Amino acid sequence: MNKQELIGAVAETTGMTKNDASKAVEAVFDSISAQLKKGDEVRLVGFGTFSVSKRKASTGRNPRTGEPMKINASSQPKFKPGKGLKDAVN
Repeated sequence: MNKQELIGAVAETTGMTKNDASKAVEAVFDSISAQLKKGDEVRLVGFGTFSVSKRKASTGRNPRTGEPMKINASSQPKFKPGKGLKDAVN
């Protein structure tokens, strides 16, 4: 399922227009992104938890040349599924 299919499913399920469903889906994504950008977690009980993981700077190797290279510190989004989602899938 891609984003447009998700918007269509939300519109069909809720009876909203596709335009309104698109705004709702975008608002959810924007809200989650904004909270993660601030470093906060987003917990959706029964669905899962979105969080940010910090990676330290490290030294790696260029696979082509074998030369050492610096890998900068970064923040990575993570998702841990909740029990409800796990049970729905299994």
